[in-house]
Amino acid sequence: MRYVSSSSRYFFSVWLMLFGLSGAQAQDKVTRLIVPFAAGAAQDLMARSISSELGQALGQTVVVENKAGAGGVIGTTLVARAAPDGQTLDMAAAGHLIAKYVYKNLPYDPLTALVPAAYTGEVGYVLIVPGNSPVNTVADLIKMVKADPGKYNYSSAGNGSITHLSMAYFAGLAGLKMEHIPTKSTGEAVMEVITGRSLATISANIVALGFKDDKRVKLIAVTAAERSRFLPEVLTIAESGLPGYAVSSWFGLLAPAGTPAPVLDKIQAATVKAMQNPAVQERLAKQGVEVKILSNAEFAEVLKKSDVQVAEMVKKAGVEPIE
Repeated sequence: MRYVSSSSRYFFSVWLMLFGLSGAQAQDKVTRLIVPFAAGAAQDLMARSISSELGQALGQTVVVENKAGAGGVIGTTLVARAAPDGQTLDMAAAGHLIAKYVYKNLPYDPLTALVPAAYTGEVGYVLIVPGNSPVNTVADLIKMVKADPGKYNYSSAGNGSITHLSMAYFAGLAGLKMEHIPTKSTGEAVMEVITGRSLATISANIVALGFKDDKRVKLIAVTAAERSRFLPEVLTIAESGLPGYAVSSWFGLLAPAGTPAPVLDKIQAATVKAMQNPAVQERLAKQGVEVKILSNAEFAEVLKKSDVQVAEMVKKAGVEPIE
């Protein structure tokens, strides 16, 4: 019979304890996916559509947290100031770049305080008006507002959001005088239209498609240069009465600057795996999101080009920076 000494048993027990602890710690790791808007916002729906599969691909739990306020600035600031370890990510969209043009004292630089971690897809936007209004086209909307300058409001997901800039750009290009009602999410902005406080809002497909058959609203035009495969019967804004107008957006994960390249590569690879999951693709297709895979280097180029576009839109929209 072979005997194991007490000292051997001791060291074996210690080894098991340390190994078990290490494994438990790895399983207990949590990635915080920060949505800088309220529940019901486009980024919120996107984050919740991929969080489970992303967690599986990363081998840890992904928790979606809504940190709404100031057009996404509050939540984005939280991520920008987080440890650069890949455990805190921002569910961003094109509106991420608008803040520096809208707020005078932004606590971070959108292009340098956060870095690309994974591009997830592209999304179109839709112009929405009340279902009981006489407006059926963009031309109708422009005519109605011009008849009573300053009488009508438009709503958005908040100051500095892509929905804010898209509507301000629309009003500026059409020569309209409208008041802005900022809310905390795209869903809330649509509710302002339903209640009659707002005459119009621009909403991402991911939210707008949920109202496609809702008689309380009308989806009168899409914002992109071409018609959407998700709403093929709906004209573009340019076709419907405002030539030259075209706006679209993207979704992606951003990490704090300084996050090591291997960590970013791991997040990107896990995101690609999650986005290739048939269940995720079906889920996003129903919400009007075009899944698109880019490298982080390509994502960085998208950010630079989007920044140039946003600067031009802000200029044409006549949006003045606020404190």
